[in-house]
Amino acid sequence: MSRDVVFVTGATGFVGSHVVLKLLERGKRVRVFARRSSNLKNLKGLDVEMVYGDLTDAKSIREAMRGCRQVYHVAADYRLWAPQPAAIYQNNVQGTRNVLEAASQEKVEKIVYTSTVGALGFSQDGSPSTEQTAVTLEDMVGHYKRSKFLAEQEAMAAAKAGFPVVIVNPSTPVGAMDIKPTPTGQMIVDFLNGRMPAYVETGLNLIDVEDVAEGHLLAMETGRVGEKYILGNENLSLKEILEMLSRISGLASPKIRLPRGIALGIACVSTGWGRLTGRTPRVPLEAVRMSKKKMYFDSSKAVKHLGLPQRPVQDALQKAVVWFRQNGYVRRN
Repeated sequence: MSRDVVFVTGATGFVGSHVVLKLLERGKRVRVFARRSSNLKNLKGLDVEMVYGDLTDAKSIREAMRGCRQVYHVAADYRLWAPQPAAIYQNNVQGTRNVLEAASQEKVEKIVYTSTVGALGFSQDGSPSTEQTAVTLEDMVGHYKRSKFLAEQEAMAAAKAGFPVVIVNPSTPVGAMDIKPTPTGQMIVDFLNGRMPAYVETGLNLIDVEDVAEGHLLAMETGRVGEKYILGNENLSLKEILEMLSRISGLASPKIRLPRGIALGIACVSTGWGRLTGRTPRVPLEAVRMSKKKMYFDSSKAVKHLGLPQRPVQDALQKAVVWFRQNGYVRRN
């Protein structure tokens, strides 16, 4: 079997599908690893080889990876709430361990592991964080962040043991094909549907999802083994993001800034109701707790060493708005 094939997990999702598109643009042969229950809409019409399995099934991963030269482990259980939190750790931590072990056994040339800026620390003086900002597991808020921190530690340990792993830490990608959608995509959908009467004081680092995908390929091509690269662009307050969405959509931006205590109260009620009903809460408690600190990051390392593109964030938000409207996520004009 040819070893020119590239193996991608998470290819049916938001970031993963864009990674696949970039690989195909470069003429690569792509093998996609997905669960049979996955929504394949983002891969429709693409010339990829589909192989089915599960991240928690080590045997299925190794069999699917056989003969591949490079691996992009993009898949993640990205939920800020789950009725059974243990599933998040199984998917993110054990799943990553299984992918790394399979890649080692199959002697792949290189692997790019997709972490998140959520696994990084916050600077003491409030300046944008870097890859080197000190952080511990105790700093992680919620199961998603904790699981991704632990999964990143697995990738770092593999690199220290001599395995060719490069880690990328995307910030907050926005753009088309956010099929699920992600929590940030859901925020955009809620705005477009008039379901955001107020906002909290927080901030995010936004980046075009196409630039995140390009950053993955650049990390594979020139990223140094054992290094981490923040894939981000512009630091914006939530108010600034909502004002951008207002200019793009023609809809009014919410004017009321919700005090954090009230937001926490609403989140507690919403999350409590979710536990009773088994339904995802509209306002997860972890999301409000995470908003206490502005998620501002410095992506200059990736820009300098990888050549990470920096397309305008407003254009990325424009693409997201158009895609959500065209694909039935928006119920009002």
